[in-house]
Amino acid sequence: MISASEFRNGVTFEIDGEPHVVISFQHVKPGKGAAFVRTKYKNILTGATKEEAFNPSDKFESAHIETREMVFSYKDDNLYYFMDPETFDLIPFSEELVEEAMKYLKENDRATVKFFRDKPFIVEAPNFVELKVIETEPGIKGDTATNVTKSATVETGTIVQVPIFIEVGEVIQIDTRTGSYLSRAK
Repeated sequence: MISASEFRNGVTFEIDGEPHVVISFQHVKPGKGAAFVRTKYKNILTGATKEEAFNPSDKFESAHIETREMVFSYKDDNLYYFMDPETFDLIPFSEELVEEAMKYLKENDRATVKFFRDKPFIVEAPNFVELKVIETEPGIKGDTATNVTKSATVETGTIVQVPIFIEVGEVIQIDTRTGSYLSRAK
């Protein structure tokens, strides 16, 4: 159990059986009346945010979020199978659950899977990935203007804006949090 007086940024707790994370909080002690904790929190499953004032003595169940590294094995119809490297169990995930991560994952890549009460709720690709460019327009010789970009399709099918000097077959590094090109892979 956790009380509202113990809220800090990043603390997870349950309301109505759903996990939430504290985004911001402020302990308020008005001149008149009882103290309260003004809290902004986000539902971890839906992403909805809410602001609410709690009595400092209000008690909540702690939300235990389990994080596991898993390996993407293969896709079959609309299911994506990930392997737990410790138990070698294959776990199927729905397309909706893995949609964002699959823009940057190929077979045998590691991903972070977060569980609440043994139910997965998000699959995250690593922050930085290296993928091969499979389609892009050729660069124009002599065109060296700065910050000029073009579209490039990488091996997962995702389209990324890259500098004009990037060619088909090159491996590039991508920041998966923003979907932006970082550099050529070394």
